[in-house]
Amino acid sequence: MVFGFRSSLFMKVLAVEDDPTALAILTRALAKLGHDVLTATDGEAALDVLAADPVRVVVSDWLMPGLDGLELCRRVRSRPGSDYVYFILLTGQTPTEENQRAAIEAGVDDFLQKPLQPHEIWMRLRVAERIVGFATQVRQLEAFLPICGYCKKIRDDGNYWQQIESYINARTGTDFSHSICPDCYTSVVAPQLEQLKRDFEAERAGGGGAGGTTPSVPGRSRPHVRRTN
Repeated sequence: MVFGFRSSLFMKVLAVEDDPTALAILTRALAKLGHDVLTATDGEAALDVLAADPVRVVVSDWLMPGLDGLELCRRVRSRPGSDYVYFILLTGQTPTEENQRAAIEAGVDDFLQKPLQPHEIWMRLRVAERIVGFATQVRQLEAFLPICGYCKKIRDDGNYWQQIESYINARTGTDFSHSICPDCYTSVVAPQLEQLKRDFEAERAGGGGAGGTTPSVPGRSRPHVRRTN
């Protein structure tokens, strides 16, 4: 029996089926494979479960009253900022090219034919384990931004280094207005202003003020002036 095998990755699986008997069979099959099974009897109830629980795999009947399996899949795919959900569609009909195309366009990942066969469920879920695992790794990698420890530029996907403002603007359309935070004003700007004030007073005390000499600015050298007769 394939039920002697257990999945290598523990997953929460949402079983969606409006027929009580079919739902009980599906739930038992998924539980025997070692997964934590949540259930819903229609598409709307399934969306409520997904909103409350981090489910990564959905096994749903195609034909259901109200929100059917295809529309449920479309709603799952349209959720912003959510982790990838592997969607398996159950059908008692003989798959045709037309309905398979409709399912794929709705975002369905795989199919299961009724009546359920244990080895078929096991194989589909092993594929789901790999896809969910890869999607998680990609999401984790995308969460890290390579940033230079000196100039604070960010490296994009094309190995091109750019200012953080340009990087964020290209991806979100956000524009930036530059200002100075209180901490930087205290630690950077205020000392520079004090230094300018001291330089100006030193110039005046040395007689440079009467000649209209511009006080020195930190980090900038004075221009060299050559006298001519």
